[in-house]
Amino acid sequence: MGYADALEFQRQAARRRISGELSQDLLILVEHPPVVTLGRLTKETSVTATREELTSKGVALFEVERGGDVTFHGPGQLVGYTIIDLKRHRKDLHWFLRQIEEALIRTLAETDINAERDIGRTGVWTAGRKIASIGLHARDWVTWHGFALNVTTDLAYFDLIVPCGIGGVAMTSIENEHRIAGHNKPRPVTAGSAAPAFSGRSEGMTATGSAVRPTTMAAVGETVASKFAEVLGLTPIAKAPGIISVLTPLQV
Repeated sequence: MGYADALEFQRQAARRRISGELSQDLLILVEHPPVVTLGRLTKETSVTATREELTSKGVALFEVERGGDVTFHGPGQLVGYTIIDLKRHRKDLHWFLRQIEEALIRTLAETDINAERDIGRTGVWTAGRKIASIGLHARDWVTWHGFALNVTTDLAYFDLIVPCGIGGVAMTSIENEHRIAGHNKPRPVTAGSAAPAFSGRSEGMTATGSAVRPTTMAAVGETVASKFAEVLGLTPIAKAPGIISVLTPLQV
């Protein structure tokens, strides 16, 4: 999905959520063509490539209203836009950031990766490498923008920027972590549209023989949607093909 289309889609959804026209929370999962986005706190030194260099590599550039510094989106990366009314949960953006991190940490555990927080820095890390970035905007306690989880992302794109404005940061992906771990029979990692389903299937094997969910983009999207709903006490009740999970209060 093109970034401009996704940006307008989530802004419209947020406006509808604020007005009450949209009655449920949404998690929008997409995969973008290469794009660099500049958050409100982006420093002049955070984009190391010139506009001409970005254009020559087919990378678009957008300034947006989310918090944080510069980041990259592109093929092989699962991007989640969170249209969430925090009045239904907890009116605390820092709390919500921690819930997104927790959902991603639980998702990565399903792919046999031990992920964690880095105290004082938003996002998700593994072995000192950053695997997921988070940046939000909110109005009337309704959030939009969200997170980016590297699945099969070409990490060379991050050389065009100082990711999240953190000098010296090493970016990684699920695919890269599996390569580093040296799995004898690595699980298949393929790019494609992120179309979350909620079958609860688990397939594939770790190097030690334990069953894990395969790390295709679709499977990672399925797991993210499930874990995101889990940490917020919600349940996915519907989806539009490829992009949207409707989240409703969990029925016990």
